[in-house]
Amino acid sequence: QVQLVESGGGTVQAGGSLRLSCAVSGRTLRLYAMGWFRQAPGKERESVSVINWSGRNTYYANSVKGRFTISRDNAKNTVYLQMNSLKPEDTAVYYCAADPEYSTLGSRNTTYWGQGTQVIVSS
Repeated sequence: QVQLVESGGGTVQAGGSLRLSCAVSGRTLRLYAMGWFRQAPGKERESVSVINWSGRNTYYANSVKGRFTISRDNAKNTVYLQMNSLKPEDTAVYYCAADPEYSTLGSRNTTYWGQGTQVIVSS
């Protein structure tokens, strides 16, 4: 059984940093695209950042460009999200996801989702 387990969330002051990790167990997903998505209270889930299987292709939402960095370590079956210069509007539950297709990761057909980790940024 494949599991994606997020960690690294917490409460931080505006301007601070957090590093989220998503560890995959059950099988290797080194050929899968992986990404981070977030959902704030009362809002729809949105894409934050996506990385393809090799790490050569990445996507960032405009709202996080220049502040967040996605990376992956296929040997460790883990994907990371380094979040710097955090803002109160970054407050949300952050979810990790994985799918064989880079272009459709995050859609309702996405293969695997984690349970989420809460990020709270105080002003």
